[in-house]
Amino acid sequence: MASITLHDGSGASKGTVELDDATFGIEPNVAVMHQVVTAQLAAKRAGTQSTKTRAEVAGGGAKPWKQKGTGRARAGSSRSPIWRGGGVALGPKPRKYDQKTPKKMKRLALRSALSDRAADDKVVVVSGWGFDTPSTKSAAAALSALGAEGRVLVVLEPTDVTAWKSFRNLPAVHVVTAGELNTYDVLVSDYVVFTEATLPTPAGGEAATTPAGGEAATTPAGGEAATTPAGGEAATAPAAATEEGA
Repeated sequence: MASITLHDGSGASKGTVELDDATFGIEPNVAVMHQVVTAQLAAKRAGTQSTKTRAEVAGGGAKPWKQKGTGRARAGSSRSPIWRGGGVALGPKPRKYDQKTPKKMKRLALRSALSDRAADDKVVVVSGWGFDTPSTKSAAAALSALGAEGRVLVVLEPTDVTAWKSFRNLPAVHVVTAGELNTYDVLVSDYVVFTEATLPTPAGGEAATTPAGGEAATTPAGGEAATTPAGGEAATAPAAATEEGA
């Protein structure tokens, strides 16, 4: 797995964190991303546009003039689509623009978008923001220290209200929770900033981090590493032996 620098809220390095190859290391599928983004934008359309047909326009009940003898073209109603003030032929009516997109396609598109940003070194991970009180000035300074310029997507936990209030007034910053992360928001952003808690991990596990200047721990907390006697094999027999025929 690829490793990137882990920062704190002030931009200082706190070690490294590994990115899941299944999420940040795949070959981006441009066709799938295009289809998913198109469906997202279509779903955002209100679909409330409406025009009146000749049956819905007021007036026009009387025949404008007699059928013959006037020298003019025949006319049955002044609300015909060819008349000024008449109805609209084949005009838009309220409709839904939603497109059905398979879940697997949405997940592939999101992983493709994140992999594209990771390949360009546009993914940033912080250990935590550390805002005591909501402060837009502190939020702008933190992003500047991290080198996140342009449009920035900040992924927060739903409970991180202080950070959310700090970032929400920055015009170039869009704040989402981990559950709201989507392909369109990733692609329209120059940088994607995660915290350790919101960083996507394999199979819902925890991100592997390495302290600055140290090595990653390989022994379970509070336990001992499993060892095998020299020249021997690990024991595979059950703890309690059973007699044949018992």
